Amino acid sequence: MRKSILLTAVLSTLAMANIAYAEEAPAEAAPAAAPAEPESAWTATSNIGIVSDYYTRGISQNWHKPALQGGFDIAHSSGFFVGAWGSNVTPNTFPDATVELDLYGGYSGTISAVEGLGYSAGVIGYFYPGGSWKKYRASNAVNPNDVLTPRGGRWDTYEANFGVSYKWLSAKVSVTLGDWFGAEKKTGWDGGTSGSTYVELNAAYPLPFGGLTLIGHVGHLNVAGKLNLAYADGNGNLPSTSISNETNPDYTDWKVGLSKSFSIAKSEGWNAGVYYVEASNDDYWSDRGYGGTSFNGKGTATKAQSKDLNDGRLVFTLGRTF
Repeated sequence: MRKSILLTAVLSTLAMANIAYAEEAPAEAAPAAAPAEPESAWTATSNIGIVSDYYTRGISQNWHKPALQGGFDIAHSSGFFVGAWGSNVTPNTFPDATVELDLYGGYSGTISAVEGLGYSAGVIGYFYPGGSWKKYRASNAVNPNDVLTPRGGRWDTYEANFGVSYKWLSAKVSVTLGDWFGAEKKTGWDGGTSGSTYVELNAAYPLPFGGLTLIGHVGHLNVAGKLNLAYADGNGNLPSTSISNETNPDYTDWKVGLSKSFSIAKSEGWNAGVYYVEASNDDYWSDRGYGGTSFNGKGTATKAQSKDLNDGRLVFTLGRTF
């Protein structure tokens, strides 16, 4: 700021000197103005934040612990964009993986016939470096090092998505291009899960006071497969089970809360939020179900390590965009 004031003062002094010289000097043709440099068609932004619990699509990804997150985006004025984003996750859910890395790209635009109407289409990959279903260990076996899915693949998942938006409302459909987080016959399911869908409706309504934005979300997951309770790999490894014996992971989730953008010591780009998040299907995602059970061999001989990963909780966020 001080540099800007000093620069303004210098430029003003030079301008006054030029005016005085022009009044005294003989009239002559004014020099042609230098052409302005064109603005770049590309923009780049980055972000960093911390959350009290990393919930995505209604399910905690970090065993109800805080997470540090960040990413960057590059966009072209034509509508094309690419980006990367990452967060720490729990190895209880993703054995031997402690990081989730998302890479994505796509195109977004507007429909001029209707003011405020927009659309987007893209692809995204969710990657868990070092993590694999092959490292899934029995959570309540006498030997917690027993490998349950020795021929299993990776957790990495790919999706295509399409969305529409109108002012402060938006909707999106995401479809897996391969198996849903590695769920297939070799990992104890009744078949491949390619084509699993997640449908969501989102709202970000600016309130007329306090600079607050009201956030709302509802989504539904439909996995194209179920756990196979008759699974056996021929080497003595038994099917994955739980107290509830629920085999269907489908659920509906919802979120509601408030967010606010603000500055700190003239530093712009800050945002904070508080949200209530929850999901259905306690039989699968709670501490009684398969989805809420640790895959990392941390249980005892009689009790599996587990948590309610879908239970309703308040989540606090703080972040900044650069």
